[in-house]
Amino acid sequence: MITTTTRQHTLRDHLPGRHTARAASSVEHQAMLASRLTARDKWLLALLHEHRVLTSLQIQDAAFPSGRSARQRVRNLYLWRAVSRFQPFQQLGSAPMHYVLGPAGAAVLAAEHGLEVKEIGYRHDRAMGIAHNQRLAHTVGVNDFFTSLIARTRKGGPAGALVAWWSESRCSRHFGDLVIPDGYGSWRTRHREVEWFLEFDTGSESLIKVGRKLAGYARLAESTGIATPVLVWLPTTRREAGARTALARVHAGLDDPRAVPVATAAADLLDPAAPHPSPAEAVWLPLTSARANRAGPRYNLADLADAWPGLAPPADPGPDDGESGDAAAASPYRLPPPSPIPPRATPNRIARGEQ
Repeated sequence: MITTTTRQHTLRDHLPGRHTARAASSVEHQAMLASRLTARDKWLLALLHEHRVLTSLQIQDAAFPSGRSARQRVRNLYLWRAVSRFQPFQQLGSAPMHYVLGPAGAAVLAAEHGLEVKEIGYRHDRAMGIAHNQRLAHTVGVNDFFTSLIARTRKGGPAGALVAWWSESRCSRHFGDLVIPDGYGSWRTRHREVEWFLEFDTGSESLIKVGRKLAGYARLAESTGIATPVLVWLPTTRREAGARTALARVHAGLDDPRAVPVATAAADLLDPAAPHPSPAEAVWLPLTSARANRAGPRYNLADLADAWPGLAPPADPGPDDGESGDAAAASPYRLPPPSPIPPRATPNRIARGEQ
């Protein structure tokens, strides 16, 4: 434009072109990817397939030591069509780039499990359709919850580690006839493990509807004989106070309230200036039906089981429960869930030059 002047040095280097869709599905392109993709790359592709969309910041938290290394590596994956991307409109400022599984990445993921691309339920138009989905903010919020726990795990220390993360769609396949959690997770320390179902609230749902979800969890507990905590994550402490009143009203009316342990927390309890703020911190307030808003100690994620002394420890999952690793064989439309923790970066020459 006339209001800006183009400097000559900006014209010197040309960006490498992105492969066409036809080229990305070719045998030659797949052979090229075999020499370029690291174990961490393939893990990221599996994570995108499981959880639909991850922002650039979430990818950095989950797998990379810095924003620069994340941007460089994901840019290569984009140029190879292993991932696709979009940037949602935002009134103020600019939204981070959002990434989904690309056609070449889906082909790699399917081939790893001895399946065709159509057998893993992938279609590129559906993958990109999340860009216009009215639940995009909710999906990104749920993934932010878990990727912050991954970042906390990678930091190390005695706080514990995230050892399981199931998506809403996987939860729907397992429990959808009774209830559909926004996610399932498990946090492990040296001495204990706590599992939970997540209900992620963005503030757009009525508090009455939030409370009614407990009836579904009560039916699930009755069906399985397992009391699994339900963690409700809310945007503000003000919203949390209202939600606790609604939850307590429903919780008190359950046939066996002890079968549905509930705890709430709010995002504004976290310190945004902290190095790795996450739901692992002491922000969880257990629910008691009698006095929903009673002030009490807030627990960190590792010690939350102490709030429910009779809570049985999680059972070891079998292959049918979606166990990750070699114990779970892939079948059409049902890939095993990826480990929530990425493999270490590949320390070879090619990887160092491209990360």
